[in-house]
Amino acid sequence: MVFNKTGLIRDDLYVAGLAWSPVYLLAIKEPVLFEAGFHCVGPIYEEAIRNVVNGRMPKILFLTHVHWDHCGATVYLKKAFPGLRVAGSERSAAIIKRPNAQGLIQRLSRNVIPLVAGIDGIDKDKLVTYPFESFEFDIILEDGQTIEIGNGLTVKVMATPGHTRDLISFYIPERRILIATEAGGVRDQAGQIITEFLVDYDMYVASLKRLAALDVDIFCQGHHFVFVGDDVGSFFARSLEAAEEFRDDVEILLDAERGSVERVVQRIKAKQYDTNTGVKQSEQAYLLNLTARVAHLAERALKA
Repeated sequence: MVFNKTGLIRDDLYVAGLAWSPVYLLAIKEPVLFEAGFHCVGPIYEEAIRNVVNGRMPKILFLTHVHWDHCGATVYLKKAFPGLRVAGSERSAAIIKRPNAQGLIQRLSRNVIPLVAGIDGIDKDKLVTYPFESFEFDIILEDGQTIEIGNGLTVKVMATPGHTRDLISFYIPERRILIATEAGGVRDQAGQIITEFLVDYDMYVASLKRLAALDVDIFCQGHHFVFVGDDVGSFFARSLEAAEEFRDDVEILLDAERGSVERVVQRIKAKQYDTNTGVKQSEQAYLLNLTARVAHLAERALKA
């Protein structure tokens, strides 16, 4: 099964607020959250969470990494749910303190507001329009660490770099739930698997293979879709193939375009982004990410 909406996935695991960039809610006795989505969607995440938890307060917000579309509503959620503690990697804690990172998050968060406001069913009057605010981490997580969250459940922390250097994934073995966002690749609205390494292709593939080896029944990707049952294994197989195909395609295009990263980016955008007629990230954010991937592969090819 491929789950592509908000609401209950299975048992007490929910997609809260916005499937495009969700907060995942595990509504156990002391609820926990994974990811903080878009800054502007804060009130909508809050409302969706409150509709499930019946007055209980979420105790931990686990962040995979501090890209703008994964940590945007952190401060809003901390204010909405007093006592909520933010957990993530040491690298994430360092990155979010950087003025340039905060500035980029503010710009991208501002640019996505009209796109979110245009989604059917979204009450645009509820969207936050004031600038993104930075935040502190309350819990620093390390690879291999296990966090007990109650109800006999644990969260195992896995360093899965490649998309970013700070990305960590969360595995709940008792429920076979994996929240790995872009570390697993992302299926977009057009059905394409987008290979999401930004800093290192080889680290990305190694992380992807580590995730694919887990016993997983529910895989929560970073945007739009949750994969359940047999669809998990087939997704990871496709994601690995997509990574290799993307690398090969970029190397061929770099050769054809005499090493021009810019021209290769435009050719891939025409094929991948322009043909996606569904809900998608802003063009600015897409081009930032795609340029990083192509530039990395260009540098990697020179070193080979």
